[in-house]
Amino acid sequence: MTAGLFEGQYVWHPAADDVQLARACVDIRAGRYFSAREILREARGDHGVRAHRSLVLASEAADSDLVERWLAEEPGREAALVWARVAVLRAVRAADAGDQRAEALGRIAVAACDRAAEAAPDDPTPWSARLTLARLQQPRDPAPQGLLTAPPGPWKLFAHILRLDPWNREGHHRFLSFFFPRHGGEANASWDVAAFLSQRAPVSSPLRLLPLVALVDGYNPDSPLAERTWEQPQWKATALGIYRNWLPHVAGYRFTPVLDLAYLAHALYMAQCSFEARAVFTAMGPYASRMPWSVFGDPEEQLNKARRACGLPVPDAP
Repeated sequence: MTAGLFEGQYVWHPAADDVQLARACVDIRAGRYFSAREILREARGDHGVRAHRSLVLASEAADSDLVERWLAEEPGREAALVWARVAVLRAVRAADAGDQRAEALGRIAVAACDRAAEAAPDDPTPWSARLTLARLQQPRDPAPQGLLTAPPGPWKLFAHILRLDPWNREGHHRFLSFFFPRHGGEANASWDVAAFLSQRAPVSSPLRLLPLVALVDGYNPDSPLAERTWEQPQWKATALGIYRNWLPHVAGYRFTPVLDLAYLAHALYMAQCSFEARAVFTAMGPYASRMPWSVFGDPEEQLNKARRACGLPVPDAP
């Protein structure tokens, strides 16, 4: 799908141009789950779409009792999946806030993920949701051969996801995030894992973006010449390779992959590749994500700055 033209304002909602998902989010906020059930059922054969839709729906439902009511009234694989997502989200929020209920919520989340996995044994999404909890549980499985830093982590759980879906996008990102410095990992291990995973993926896969994701997470503004990092040959070559080999496939996607495009646009902009960055921004249309821009300041200001540098319009000042 080709994104719509930029008409003067950004669209920040994670549903982007998935119109069915956007409508289901409105229904969730109104206390209705029927459209959410239908769009997840329709996406059973597309792991990527199902994963994204369930995550966005859960973010809308997490502060209400809607998913509990859904699970009681119409138990099934769709209700179980959204319940797992909501339970994981609540557990992570509680842990990050130092809430004394975090441990109990973590146990509930594990049970919810297990229930969702039992309801849909071929779906990797419940396992990816459970992988989100790994940074709270800190599993220490030994790393496979081929990594310089050999970091222990949730390798067994990740291997199960790969058996279900070898190039599962969410599973790879969740696994990589376990090693992020902000989650208690080491920057060198994060880069090592990102390189290891991305090099396994086809050259046309968005998983080739993983090193750029790790680079953003490891960004330290106090390091000398920190913002020149993306101009280094290895990172510039990585971004240009993704631009050549993955971007041409985006027009064939069901929905605009906004977050992946944002990381690529950011890397190209930082690498002084304004022509290529402009093409990526154009592919995004009006849709925007707060990452990776929020790492560097106010996300809208940073996005405006990058688009101006590429000769593109930005929203009018209020």
